[in-house]
Amino acid sequence: MNETAFDGPLFASLKPGLTSFCYRMLGSMDDADDAVQETSIRVWQSWSTFRQDSSFKTWVYRIASNLCLDKLRQAKRRALPVDLFDPAIVIVEPRDTLPDSAWIWPSPDFGGNPEDRLVRRDTLQLCFIALLQTLPPRQRAVLILKDVFEWSSKQIAETLAMSPAAVNSALQRARETMDRAQLRSDELSSMDVQPEQQLLSRYVEAFEQFDIAALVALFHEEGCMSMPPFEMWIRGREDLSVFYSLTRWHCEGSRFVPITVNGGYPALAQYMPGKEGAGLVPWGIHVIESRENQILHVQNFIHTPLFSRFGLPERIDR
Repeated sequence: MNETAFDGPLFASLKPGLTSFCYRMLGSMDDADDAVQETSIRVWQSWSTFRQDSSFKTWVYRIASNLCLDKLRQAKRRALPVDLFDPAIVIVEPRDTLPDSAWIWPSPDFGGNPEDRLVRRDTLQLCFIALLQTLPPRQRAVLILKDVFEWSSKQIAETLAMSPAAVNSALQRARETMDRAQLRSDELSSMDVQPEQQLLSRYVEAFEQFDIAALVALFHEEGCMSMPPFEMWIRGREDLSVFYSLTRWHCEGSRFVPITVNGGYPALAQYMPGKEGAGLVPWGIHVIESRENQILHVQNFIHTPLFSRFGLPERIDR
């Protein structure tokens, strides 16, 4: 091993998988990117200490795991609005927010690494990321490496400085916690692999025309909409209709750009009329979960930095 090797494909080949591991651990692409960047720095700084008593991959993941565990010691659990609050009783324009660090945010693809494509896509669904955040950090790492990345208990033990018996014990406890966790986001998660294209097209048409009756008709009777960073979320067609009527001034004239999130799941980037009057500017990323061609939940992630992360333009024409 030498420093020139580190600059080549050796570390770069691990980066997509590392990023997806850190995202599942931390619930945020910003935090995941920071962890991967810090991992690369520490690998470079510690290159001379690598003795090949474990594989290079295990050594790198050990560094990344320790970084994630350190970050999580001081962090509060990230979540989705439906898992923290009850649905709104009085329908008003949303006001109360929590900081960006409180929320789980969607992610773009991690890269075209063949190994990463083999990782189960369902473990990138937002509801699964929310479930992971209910686990203690070390159990979270064990479960991700075992049930998502399909590592052996021996390799996980080497990575996390645990005995194989401790790994198996932590894995059992993590699985039991995941089975017991009763999150609304899990209940609302898509029973369909992804929304039907016809449903997405009808949603786009109804929203862009801001036909409230047509829009609300697409929802299941108990369908929901949430809007991180706002605490408020709406459940039921009647309340959705009231909410859309209240916010018509804000959303009318919007346009959507199709994108994919979290391992290829279809989503829509909403651009709204800008204050200057020229063109449309970023507003939110809509992730639509459906069952039997009805919308169960629209998660509208109102966080404009996501647009640049997804490679989207800062402005589009009307």
